[in-house]
Amino acid sequence: MGSAKQSTVSRILSYQILIILLTTASFSLARGWPQGMSSALGGVAAFVPNLYFALRIYKVSGQPARKIVNSFYVGESGKLLLTAGLFILIFKVKNVEILPLFVGYVTALSVFWFALIMR
Repeated sequence: MGSAKQSTVSRILSYQILIILLTTASFSLARGWPQGMSSALGGVAAFVPNLYFALRIYKVSGQPARKIVNSFYVGESGKLLLTAGLFILIFKVKNVEILPLFVGYVTALSVFWFALIMR
């Protein structure tokens, strides 16, 4: 992966952290800490799998195309499993609020949509 692609991935991950923090702060200020924490957990459920995927793809940069494609499929499968596992763990947390949880998750994922628009 070239430095331009690395910086794009790093930027997207940084923006995800920023939007998670903003969403968490907004819910915390408007509705209290339990909803802020729920929003943060939703953001984490989006961010951690994306970080895993990015690291997985980064490790095979410069490798033959077949290895990159295989890593892509393994990374995407791992990302889906991580997301499911994180949500299972999150739903075991006491007092999780569903609406802020999913708002945090969707806003963290929306960074990709805005990245496409801005490009």
